[in-house]
Amino acid sequence: VQLQASGGGLVQAGGSLRLSCAASGSGFSSYVMAWYRRAPGKQRELVARITPGGSTNYADSLKGRFTISRDNRKKTLYLQMNSLKPEDTAVYYCNSARGILDYWGQGTQVTVSS
Repeated sequence: VQLQASGGGLVQAGGSLRLSCAASGSGFSSYVMAWYRRAPGKQRELVARITPGGSTNYADSLKGRFTISRDNRKKTLYLQMNSLKPEDTAVYYCNSARGILDYWGQGTQVTVSS
C-alpha cells in the first residue's frame, strides 16, 4: 500500500482544512487507517483512527474539532479539521495498518497562524 497525503496549507486560527490520503494497492477496506501528527520539537502523536467497520477514536484534546472518515470505494482517508488553533501546526501523516503490515504517507504540512 502506498499513501499520498494532501490538503495541508496555511490557515488562520479558527479556520478549517480537510486532509486527504489516497491509497494505492489492494485491501484498503481491511486496514485500520489513522492520522498522526508531529509538531516542531515534539514527538509524533495519534490524531484519530478509524477501523474497517467505521469505528473511530480521537486524541482527547481534539474531540469535537476533528473528524476522521474513509471512503473505501475511493480508497481515501479524510480528516476534517475545524476551529484550528496555532498548536495544531504540525506535519500530518496518514497511516494504514493490518497485522504486522504498517504503511506511512509522506506527510502534509498544516500551519495555523494566530
